[in-house]
Amino acid sequence: MNEYTADLLEFLNDSPCNFLAVKNLRSRLDALGFRELSMADSWTIEPGGRYYVVKNHSAIFAFVAGIGRPEDGFKIISAHSDSPGFRIKPNCEMVASGNVMKLNTEVYGGPILYTWFDRPLSLAGRVMLRGKSALRPVTRFVKIGRPLMTIPHLAIHFNRSVNEGNPLSKQRDMLPVMAVLAEAGDAKGYICNLVAKELGVAPDQVLDYDLTLYDTTPACLFGAGDEFISSGRIDDLEMVHCAFTALTETAGSVRKMTRVMAVFDNEETGSGTKQGAASPVLRDILERVNMALGGNAETFSRAVANSFMVSADNGHAIHPNYESKQDPTNHPVPGAGPVIKINANCKYMTDADSAAVFKVICEEANVPVQMFVNHSDVAGGSTLGNILTSSLPLRGVDMGAPQWAMHSCRETAAVADHLYTIRAFSRFYVC
Repeated sequence: MNEYTADLLEFLNDSPCNFLAVKNLRSRLDALGFRELSMADSWTIEPGGRYYVVKNHSAIFAFVAGIGRPEDGFKIISAHSDSPGFRIKPNCEMVASGNVMKLNTEVYGGPILYTWFDRPLSLAGRVMLRGKSALRPVTRFVKIGRPLMTIPHLAIHFNRSVNEGNPLSKQRDMLPVMAVLAEAGDAKGYICNLVAKELGVAPDQVLDYDLTLYDTTPACLFGAGDEFISSGRIDDLEMVHCAFTALTETAGSVRKMTRVMAVFDNEETGSGTKQGAASPVLRDILERVNMALGGNAETFSRAVANSFMVSADNGHAIHPNYESKQDPTNHPVPGAGPVIKINANCKYMTDADSAAVFKVICEEANVPVQMFVNHSDVAGGSTLGNILTSSLPLRGVDMGAPQWAMHSCRETAAVADHLYTIRAFSRFYVC
């Protein structure tokens, strides 16, 4: 196994939710000499310096300041930290017959529901504790590393038609079973007590939490030649890992343009949060970088005009059992390189100009490139690129590594595409 693949598996295993993905990126950036900046403070930025900004503990923006003029612009790779799944509701404990405790959950994004059945699940996320001020609670992160629960299937003996179509209720069918209690009253405050114990604090210190279910089965390689990656959250942590690797490995190279890695949150729910791509957070950061390097309103507008963005969100490889679902003339396959995503109705930001740019970048990096277009009878999803252009009129391309089973609890990607994408991103940052 090569070092990049091994590091990706480690990153996936250590990042079961958006908050922990950003926490891990933060620790890695600290170790590599990047300095954290706060949006609440004034900024001093040195040309060639390494910096990052965190938003809401779930989005992170790292950059290497250019040594050129402020108007020289930015090279940006954007991705997202969140993945579809399940969040724990408030007052989540529910007791069924026999004092069996289950948890009340809410679906986050658009997961493939039935892929979550019968898996060993646990909890990870953010916990808010009492602080010195009501406006400043203390943030802690939790990852319970052992299996705690499962969402059990109904036996086929009670649903003989399960293999002929099985409509699911998100409120009834998707509730994980966690414990058999001595008494029904033991359910009250169970999760609060659990996370308090995990963090080593008194339960009355826990004010609230954002907790996510995750599959405890580790990420792994499979295939006759270990050519495939199997894990949850490949969409979009694979692209996050590629962007991080490319930025940090090229950080020592002196360049006129400022290089940026922008990892947003809440892409899977529409990006409409303060840490999402539909907010002004990226524009605010880029404006402040421009001003800290001696620019003004005019140089910022010129910088945007000179900039280019790679919107990195994984794409769809053709499925060998469902080839008719793919466009008839564009068949991205695993291991054959990243895909450029195109949509006539502008669901992606790609146009002929930006596609041409990325093709040449891949050519210079000796990376093959593929094209993805939706089957015309099937509506496709959108991604970060076209959302960001509503506030930043950037040139840019939507792309991603091809994968299978997007939004499944367990997704599949190709080792070769991960390596290809790192090479392409590295070339983009230094071209």
